[in-house]
Amino acid sequence: MSASANPATAQPDWPPAVIAGAFQTGVLGVRTLRRRGVRVSSIDANKQNPGFRSVHGRAHLCPHPDTDGPGWLRAMIDLARTMGSKPALISSSDQYVTAIATYADTLAEHYILSPGASLQGLLADKQTQYALAQEHGMPMPRTRFVTCLDEAKAFCDEASFPCLIKPTHFRVWQRFPQGHPLAFMKVSIAADADRLLANYRLASEVDGHVILQEIIQGPDTAKRVYLSCYDRNSRRFARAMFRELRCDPIGFGPATISEPVEDEQTDAVCNRFLRSIGYAGICEIEMKWDERDGQVKLIEANPRLSGGGDAAPYAGVDLCWLHYLDLIGQRVEEVGPDGSDFRHIVVRAEARSLPSYWRAGLVSWRDLARSYRPPLAFYDLDGRDWRYSAETLLASASVFVKSCLARTPS
Repeated sequence: MSASANPATAQPDWPPAVIAGAFQTGVLGVRTLRRRGVRVSSIDANKQNPGFRSVHGRAHLCPHPDTDGPGWLRAMIDLARTMGSKPALISSSDQYVTAIATYADTLAEHYILSPGASLQGLLADKQTQYALAQEHGMPMPRTRFVTCLDEAKAFCDEASFPCLIKPTHFRVWQRFPQGHPLAFMKVSIAADADRLLANYRLASEVDGHVILQEIIQGPDTAKRVYLSCYDRNSRRFARAMFRELRCDPIGFGPATISEPVEDEQTDAVCNRFLRSIGYAGICEIEMKWDERDGQVKLIEANPRLSGGGDAAPYAGVDLCWLHYLDLIGQRVEEVGPDGSDFRHIVVRAEARSLPSYWRAGLVSWRDLARSYRPPLAFYDLDGRDWRYSAETLLASASVFVKSCLARTPS
């Protein structure tokens, strides 16, 4: 399978594109398409995101879709009208996946949308994502959606600890006041039932509708990141997979450093699930091998451009470009990894996670040498985007020093 069978650059009359989200993931989507000759820009409600300072393309400020959906929709329609022809709309953030799904009928009059937009909206919500996974036989740890303390107690009676609690949308916990124990967290870990119930009481101060889940046991290197893209007939035309070496926080966060891996069983499980639900579009699925029963199990699915997905182009699978080609009606020939050996590093997160791994005794000098063995690829360093790269280096140095000086809680 080779990318050479597909167009390498856009034709002058091909549609423009809009990347929904101007965080670094969105910037990389803009960079990819611009390098291919596509007229592309991004939108975001947060002017502090790097897309507003990037050299790769213009970012447009818009209302926040969670708090002003109608205003966001009007801004999207106004933007489409300035672009000369109907643009392809590609999301790089869950909040825009949800917004696009909510307003898909109206947006489709002005944008080229993925035919899987509605299903992507279901996957962006953890409750419906896990319901789909259970319905279609996706292996996963014991998981329960609860709405009250009695339901949380019932889960504790049958669960094996440690367990975690997380909101149906990670944005829910952003509503906590600054300093709240759960503010801006994606998950909270509990070693026993008492701690889980205490965490549930904290969560219910904002929203008592949460996900409780057993933790998949095993080292971080047992995690897999499956990256793919499907057409409207659920034909997979792009795939790649990576093994996580470290993550932030330890055990539960996104990968800070990863490398290509071939894992046929994980590939088959993920592909079968997405084809079973009739999926179309880009999708990242995080999986992990459970050392207790030898099964690979679902952590979560991300139906959009992702930070982990930035590793795929270095393996010869340019997901954003291939997705764009499919959206505009091009027949995309199947593309798989080219066998490249490299490490993909998220510098800011790695600077924060590495001292934690060292203090926990989970990394040695030999591990470090191996994980930083060239060639290297970077999520948040870019020779052309010097402002963001300089910010990355300064922020990474600061967080690394603070992490090294931090004491491990007793």
